This record gives sequence, C-alpha cells and structure tokens, in this order.
Amino acid sequence: MFKLKKLIVVLVSIYLFSMSSIVFAAAHGHAKVGSGPNPYRDCGIGAAIFPNHHIAAATSNVIWDLGSTAVTSATMSPETCSNVHAKTAKFIIDNYENLIEDVAKGEGEHLVAVLDIEGCSSSRQADVVTMIRSNMGSKVASTEYSQKARIDKAADYYHAVTSASSSCSV
Repeated sequence: MFKLKKLIVVLVSIYLFSMSSIVFAAAHGHAKVGSGPNPYRDCGIGAAIFPNHHIAAATSNVIWDLGSTAVTSATMSPETCSNVHAKTAKFIIDNYENLIEDVAKGEGEHLVAVLDIEGCSSSRQADVVTMIRSNMGSKVASTEYSQKARIDKAADYYHAVTSASSSCSV
C-alpha cells in the first residue's frame, strides 16, 4: 500500500513539474504558445527511436516515463527536438560559404536545398528568402561580423533560416 502511494506521489510530481515547465516557458519565452515542437512526437526517446513514425514516438515517450523527459526537452531545449532542425544545422555547417553566396544573390541551389530541408514549399520560398536576406544583410553589415568565427556565422545563418522558415507552415 505504501509503495502505491509513493508511486502516485512520484507520478503526480512528475506531471506537475512538466506542466509548470510548460507554463513557465509560455510565460517567459519569446515564441508564441504552440509554435515549438510537439513534445510527444518530436522530442524525447520516442523521437530518437522513431523519427519518422509520430504515433510510435508518442507512444514510446508515454510508456517510457509518461512523457516527462520529452516535455522537459521541448520546454528547456526545443532546438534539440526536431530532427529537421538538426539536418538544417548540419547542412548549414557543411555548406555555409555556398549558402551565404546564394543568399547574397537571392537564389541558388544551396538556398533552395536548405529551404526544402525545412519543409518550405516552393510557393513560399521567395518570401522566406527575402526574410533571410534581410536578417543576414543586417548581420553581415555589422562591424563585428568579419571578426566572428565561422561557427558563429553559421549559427547566425541557422537562426535566420529557422526564423524565416517558420512562416512556411502558415
């Protein structure tokens, strides 16, 4: 009987912690509520094991620990959840010089490829490219930009792409 009560207390504590983390992130974050990854589908152990099978990922996360790890990941480090963003980051690191050249021209195969990775339809890509160009143009024009390490420049590009490509799903 005591073990059952202890288990219930632990489960309720995990649930309350998870929910308070979500509320804290929503209240203090800069992104609008619901704009982040789905914790059960895109985060946690389930997403790592079943990246292309959302139902299996969600089921696995719930079975593993009632989804608390997935919810914590989504709340504390949402950038680690989506497999798409990991592919985007790798592509940018591997092709940064070509991408910065393409964005300066406003077109190019590497630019199209990174937007394809982000799931941006061809009908939205022109608007997204305009947003990326605007964002990166202001960064490149700053005096500090030339002093930045390549990885920091690539990180700036990554943030410009992921920010602009969020409008692809609208």
